[in-house]
Amino acid sequence: MGRYVARRLLQMIPVFLGTTLLIFLMVHILPGDPIRAMFGDKGADPAQLASLREKFGLDQPLYMQYFNYMKDLFQLNFGETFGGRPVWDEMTAAFPVTLRLTIVALTIELLIGLSLGAWAGLKVGKAPDTGVLLFTLIVISVPVFIMGYLARYVFADTLGWVAPNVDDSMDITQLLLPGFVLAMLSMAYVARLTRTTFAENLRADYMRTALAKGLPRRRIVGVHLLRNSLIPVVTFVGTDIGGFIGGAVVTEGIFNVQGVGNLLFRALQQREGSTIVGIVTVFVLIILVINLIVDLLYAVLDPRIRYA
Repeated sequence: MGRYVARRLLQMIPVFLGTTLLIFLMVHILPGDPIRAMFGDKGADPAQLASLREKFGLDQPLYMQYFNYMKDLFQLNFGETFGGRPVWDEMTAAFPVTLRLTIVALTIELLIGLSLGAWAGLKVGKAPDTGVLLFTLIVISVPVFIMGYLARYVFADTLGWVAPNVDDSMDITQLLLPGFVLAMLSMAYVARLTRTTFAENLRADYMRTALAKGLPRRRIVGVHLLRNSLIPVVTFVGTDIGGFIGGAVVTEGIFNVQGVGNLLFRALQQREGSTIVGIVTVFVLIILVINLIVDLLYAVLDPRIRYA
């Protein structure tokens, strides 16, 4: 196991460098001049524009800009925004908000998705199964932004159960509605995936053996069936966490959550390359670590899996 982890960590290095290079190139070859865009239609003195380009390193060749960025990155220096505020300070203020929102969404996704999927998988071909499949199909068919505005209109504007905007991100209750919206699509996929794996594993030999041994049904379903059905679900959830962060751009905008999604959206509008690349760099690190954790969880869920 130790060798496997060490090998995976070494493999992360070229993946990390290649991904950050692609993002850096895509951000910096976009058409338009971000420095000139800071002044809008008012225009600016050419000397002032040249001074700002020199300040932010935009007067250097692209390869030199990337080299300097990576050199500063290893010192946790992500550069400055066009407003003069360190990008690191912006991210450390926004990431905890999105992290709390992601935890709320992940909890909702697993609790509802696994419950619905297990219920449908144990009732294949019956009314509960049909109802779950129909419900999840409707959820999958509705775009996130429509789901968000609809949930806000019903639960906040009409019923008044929650506030329409998140004023205090430390209050988990205010994050329930945006967390629910963020989790809906993934919850539907988890439910359908769990339903399919439950239905397949019910016909497996080990299930017939467990029934023949006279084990209690609660133990058969809760230990043997659930544990073996979780492997594909864990794979999906691990890759879906990155989707949560990406989907937060829409959800945080609808509910005015001051997290990474909002920060990234503002940076894209203002073409703040240092902020965009910094956020995406952290995303890449998070996704690489999560993928490693997911691979290690396989061995926990299935003792037959061994890593050399």
